Parts: sequence; C-alpha cells; structure tokens
Amino acid sequence: MRYLDKEAIEHIAIGAAFLGTGGGGDPYIGKMMALSAIEKNGPVKLYSVDEIEDDDFFIPAAMMGAPSVLVEKFPRGDEFVKVFQKLAKYIGKEKITGTFPMEAGGVNSMIPIVVAAQLDIPLIDCDGMGRAFPELQMVTFNLDGISATPMAITDEKGNIGIFETINNKWTERIARSATVEMGASSLISLYPTTGAQIKKSGVHHIITLSEKIGEIIASKNRNVKEKLHELLQLVSGYELFQGKIVDVIRETKGGFNLGKMNLEGMEVNKNENMKVHFQNENLIAEKNDQVVAMTPDLICLVDYETLLPVTTESLKYGKRIRVIGLPANEKWRTDKGIETVGPNYFGYDYDYAPIEELVKKVVAEHV
Repeated sequence: MRYLDKEAIEHIAIGAAFLGTGGGGDPYIGKMMALSAIEKNGPVKLYSVDEIEDDDFFIPAAMMGAPSVLVEKFPRGDEFVKVFQKLAKYIGKEKITGTFPMEAGGVNSMIPIVVAAQLDIPLIDCDGMGRAFPELQMVTFNLDGISATPMAITDEKGNIGIFETINNKWTERIARSATVEMGASSLISLYPTTGAQIKKSGVHHIITLSEKIGEIIASKNRNVKEKLHELLQLVSGYELFQGKIVDVIRETKGGFNLGKMNLEGMEVNKNENMKVHFQNENLIAEKNDQVVAMTPDLICLVDYETLLPVTTESLKYGKRIRVIGLPANEKWRTDKGIETVGPNYFGYDYDYAPIEELVKKVVAEHV
C-alpha cells in the first residue's frame, strides 16, 4: 500500500491518457478533478491486487459518452459519489472495500481517485481494459462472463437510475441511449466485483504503469529522443509515424466521437502518409494504405516535441504528432477478446494481426 499525492496524480493523468489511445477523456479535466479531491480530503491509498482479499467487494466509477462533450458539459462534482453510493445501496452492500478504474484514460482513470478521496476508501491498482475502449461490454471482466449489471447511471442534472440487463451488450445499448438523452455524457457505476474476480479478470498494475509512463513524459532532464526510447522500452512499443495533421473528419454521433485523421509524413516519414480511424479511441492505423496497427493493440498519438498524449477531441489541422503502437494485454488477444474488440466488430474488413507481425512485415517490404 502507498499513498497517491499530487505529483503521482499528475503523472497518472498523463500516462493514463497515453494508454487511453485517444479516448478516456481530457487529462487536464480529469487531473484537476482528482487534485481538487485530494486537496480537500487528503491523499488516496493505492492497494496492489495482491493486498486485497477474495471476498472483498469493489465498485468502479466512470464517465460514459463522447469525450468531446465533457469540455463544455462539465460535471457538477457530486455525481461520482452519488452514482457509486446508489449502486452500493441497491445491491445491499453495507461495506464497499474500494474502487478502481474501468479503463485507462485522462478522465476515467481520475474519477475513481475522486471517489476514493471523498469516501476515504482505497483505490486498487487494476482496471478492466489496460487501455480505453468505446463500449461497456469491452471489458476483461466481460470476457470471463461477469455481468456489468446491476449498473447505476446519473447526470449533472440529478437524473439517476438502475439498470439490470440480460447481457452486457444490452447494458451498452440501453445505457448508450440514456447517455445520449442525458446530453451525450453520463456518470456510471457498473461491474460490481469481488476481490477474487479482480485477481482473475482484471488488468493488474495499470495505475502504476500509467504513473511510470507519466514520469517519463514529464521528465525535465532528458531530451525527446531519450524519453521516447525509454517510453518505447517500457511499453514494448513502436514509433509508427512522424507527421503533421492535414485533415480531420470528425462527428459526434450516437454518443461517440467518430472520425478519421490524415497525416502527412515529416522527418523520417517524409513523402509518406498515414490515416488513423477512431471511435472515441484510435482503432486502425494505415501507413501508405497498408495497415500497421489495429485494435485491440494500442494506437497512441503524442505531441511531436513534448510526447504529451493527444486525444481525439483535440486533433486539429497542422498539429505535429508521433504515432506510437503497442501490444494489447494478452486477454484481448484471445479468440473471445478479438471477437469483442477486434477490427471486424467495428466494421473493418481486416482479420486481426498482432502489431509485432505488422511492423515486421512493413520493415521487410522496405528492405
């Protein structure tokens, strides 16, 4: 067990936004909410998965909807605890041992910190994705048959409710419809989980990994080349492209940020091009019309000079970025994982191939 102070939260927000692959919310908004919570309530206790008991009980908390909406539709502040307590009361648990993030992301890694600080409960070093995905059934707990419901949902206006659904895909469909009616963003608590289920089905050490990534990116005593090398070593990643954004097609539809970004190559990628397709999160990267990374592997965009993560809602013409790819958690590379979050699910006519193979293929073709 250790305590998360302000510096740790700064680093976690950066690292989680990196792992959020363009989604998961604006890291600045998330960071400010978490910093405010610990300033008022004190530092948050972080427990490793090894420190919890099998019969302990946990509830995550998260934001659902289009991340771009959160920039204008800012949370009131009490929704996170309200939705958490609503679900706890409904399932009849007098004692909730702790909370954890459902995904990695600039906002969704921070919301559980707010809940932990306000309720004085520990945060567990795990999540349900190891990255961010756009739909509620896209969680490692779902792969093991754990139900997303009962689930609580609320908004900044005070509307609040409970869902019980026949399966996790129906949870997504019904909650998405409610979220659209709530203004394209809502606050949710779902996947109530035991310690034993976290140990089996969660993605462990994700908060610690986020913090390490953030420490590297925020470092002041190393140049960009050194930081990039250290970052790629840490996450077993690849620099896929260096370029300037020349076109962004984006819309908010059905509670998602949907679109495509075109990059014009620069430096080592001069006279080349890349397209990145996204649905809240980056899903497919095509270099010179050849796929070099695809979901569930991570496609992360960072600022060319600072390496700070670039979310899909902040993409704009002329911005210079690096595209980094890294392998997904092994749970997503199973048949069930690929069926749930692979390229075919999102409507792309590609059979999943690991990023290691795609990168090797591109290199071999250029030799």
